[in-house]
Amino acid sequence: MGLFNRKTDTATTPTATLDVDPALAALTGDYTIDPAHSSIGFTVRHAMVTNVRGSFGDFSGSLKLNGTDPHHSTAEIDVKIASIDTGIADRDAHLRTGDFFEAEEYPLMTFRSTHAEQLGGDSYRITGDLTIKDVTRPLAIDLEFNGSATDVYGNERVGFEGSAEILRSDWGLTWNAALETGGVMVSDKVKLNFDISAIKAAA
Repeated sequence: MGLFNRKTDTATTPTATLDVDPALAALTGDYTIDPAHSSIGFTVRHAMVTNVRGSFGDFSGSLKLNGTDPHHSTAEIDVKIASIDTGIADRDAHLRTGDFFEAEEYPLMTFRSTHAEQLGGDSYRITGDLTIKDVTRPLAIDLEFNGSATDVYGNERVGFEGSAEILRSDWGLTWNAALETGGVMVSDKVKLNFDISAIKAAA
């Protein structure tokens, strides 16, 4: 199902119009991300030999899906940095300091979409601006559309899961420590993970 973008060869069919998939058109509307059934996490290499996984427990966001003109669909997410959780309190406290996120001065990490495209089937790529601290840079997130359904409370839902890789140094997160055996404590590359369930606003 083409949620975000459909293409037609306007060079050969300049006046062609696209048939609208009724199931796709029915998804048109504004959605609120449901944090109780969503997660935003990350994975980073630690001490060169293992991975540390963490998540942010406090976030909000919205989607605007346009099933009749899908490339106008948009997404935005606000994440509260102070809600970071890697399972170790001392490490979480360090991540909130100026060595990393400087959470008191820059309490939010934000994403605002600028473009979306269908890669094939239910696979998509949404591109936008990711802001961490005082740095804004482009980020592309590869997404899989998991479908839509009406839950037991009568809410219309859509689901996505996705991932992206960034270099944290691109956003000024450069703290590290050298290991006696060579290498560094924390890798520059970070994988971001998204599991999103969003509820459609009432008409």
